Amino acid sequence: MDQPILQSHLAGQWFGATPLEALHDAANGAIVAHTHADRPDFEAALAFGRGTGVRGLLALDFQERAQRLKALGKYLAEHKEELYAWSLHTGATRKDGWIDIEGGIATLFSFASIASQELPSGNVLHEGPVMPLGKKGLFVGSHILVPREGVAVHINAFNFPIWGLLEKFAPSFLAGMPCIAKPASSTAYLTWALVRRMLTWGGLPEGALQLVIGSTGDLLDRLCGQDAVTFTGSADTAAKLRANPNIIRNGVPFNAEADSLNSAILAPDVDMKHAEFGLFVDEVMREMRVKAGQKCTAIRRILVPRGQLHAVTEALRAKLSGIVVGDPRLADVHMGPLANKAQQADVQAQLARLQSVCTTVYDGTHHAAPRGASAEHGAFFAPTLLACEHPLDAAAVHQVEVFGPVSTLMPYDDLDEALELAARGGGSLVATLATRDPAVAAHAVRRAAVHHGRLLVLDADAAAESTGHGSPLPMLKHGGPGRAGGGEELGGMRAVTHYLQRAAVQGSPTMVAAVIGEYVRGGRRIETDIHPFRRHFEDLQISESLLTHRRTVTEADIVAFGGVSGDYFYMHFDAIAARESSFGQRIAHGYFVLSAAAGLFVSPAPGPVLANYGLDTLRFVKPVAIGDTIRARLTCKRKIDRRKTDAQGRGQGVVAWDVEVRNQNDELVASYDILTLVAKREAPPA
Repeated sequence: MDQPILQSHLAGQWFGATPLEALHDAANGAIVAHTHADRPDFEAALAFGRGTGVRGLLALDFQERAQRLKALGKYLAEHKEELYAWSLHTGATRKDGWIDIEGGIATLFSFASIASQELPSGNVLHEGPVMPLGKKGLFVGSHILVPREGVAVHINAFNFPIWGLLEKFAPSFLAGMPCIAKPASSTAYLTWALVRRMLTWGGLPEGALQLVIGSTGDLLDRLCGQDAVTFTGSADTAAKLRANPNIIRNGVPFNAEADSLNSAILAPDVDMKHAEFGLFVDEVMREMRVKAGQKCTAIRRILVPRGQLHAVTEALRAKLSGIVVGDPRLADVHMGPLANKAQQADVQAQLARLQSVCTTVYDGTHHAAPRGASAEHGAFFAPTLLACEHPLDAAAVHQVEVFGPVSTLMPYDDLDEALELAARGGGSLVATLATRDPAVAAHAVRRAAVHHGRLLVLDADAAAESTGHGSPLPMLKHGGPGRAGGGEELGGMRAVTHYLQRAAVQGSPTMVAAVIGEYVRGGRRIETDIHPFRRHFEDLQISESLLTHRRTVTEADIVAFGGVSGDYFYMHFDAIAARESSFGQRIAHGYFVLSAAAGLFVSPAPGPVLANYGLDTLRFVKPVAIGDTIRARLTCKRKIDRRKTDAQGRGQGVVAWDVEVRNQNDELVASYDILTLVAKREAPPA
């Protein structure tokens, strides 16, 4: 492989011809690439992103961007071996690279799926409900989320050059916000290879993704209130960047995800005879080995009952002695080197600080030399297990993080003491609790949730499917309080909304409906002679409405529905008990009212409406008695074009219908939304 100069890609151009810093292979010290010495024009890059980038992204809607994200994931999956080849230089084994590369690609697919299910077809996301602000319903209000017209600056750490970029790019792209990605220099060649491949694909709007190799220079000094910054790295660097005067002055959103002293707690109810004991040991060992412990979520503190300290220590020694350290290119190597020599020196320095208050109970350097590599040229560091006999009296074990394959055992006397020890880390990204007792889990999680961003309750039932302590998932929040940065990443739709601006909107129901892109009760309706169910997706208009004929509810209806459903609840059949209730009489089944309403508004002949697949916001507002007369109003509430087709290749979209069921006094008795798949018109023959 050549030794390229890693160029930046800013304002639509690749640039950087003068080599600056040599980047080395973590295992053998060979030069892999160089950063460039050319100074970027960040003002031009920001202007390009806020102009060309924003326009290109907002020419697409949420659903279209979701489709692009899915297509990008497929494209990268086809070219992943190229990324694996670069990944070996970082010291990552194939399994480590899988987490970074395929985990990053899977994140694209996950966010594409979430967006397809939850985002509208436009660029305004309604964050309901609509609230009446006056007595007559003529003045209402709600909230909307809209894309910012700025640039997201993503500053990433060295340990996950692929996943780190993609897990931030995916939600900002969906939100319609262009980004400037800045990878850590030591492993920037892998991010550079990824970005080159992404831009080669051709599906990203121009300006949607820019890349900075090297220093951010005065980039943060040039941001405005429409921009945003995300940071992953050390807590000290996060604090320094967050304090940038320009960021403070302009109120630039700043989200930090910082390294933290994560914990794993073996609960007092678990001992060696339980499956959870082995699961706990395996989890700790895996977090020490994967990426050579260079994970922001790695377990740094191992909290065990004092009576179990010896057993856990011996079990971990046995596991750790089986780890083969060496060149990650070798199939029999379990753990590669640290990212570079500087990282190796830092890990050694921080370990020395901990060893001043701890005992070393396993030192991997005595086990074997790195396999297939030179310890002199590679940045190898053997797994090391420490023990702190009195952790309540040793402040350093709760303050010093060794960002490598080093963890510290700490005994505790009761569960509350364990929770106090975990909290002394000052806030962490994740903690694991291994327990067999649901009551222990309930008590511990309630207490621990204050101090940790994510909590894994590990038991034998979950083990078969558990993704583990150190695996942030796209659907769940990644972040933590205090030392961990106080920020949030991932978390499904939460990650997308971080890049959107929330605003309140007030006005008449008609005007608010026009803004949010969905029908609001009390607003203007469109009445036509054509049943809404007879219209194809493209032809159906928001607010198109049908008022049905009437139906009087009889005792025979109630008896028949009870026979069909098996629901003989006393309020429907026992006249004496019903008379003594708060209703004072027998009433119809709520689900009969739904069924009767469907019979009033459906158009039974074959047509564009393909299927009804759910109800939302169902409320039975007022009882329906024998002799009451009901009618329904069906109104097209919103349309979502997910750009999907059925097995026959016919296009279809999702339509949500607002349903109001009222009685003879025009009182609302039932209210809900129904969701349907509606066919598009067949494309004309070519």
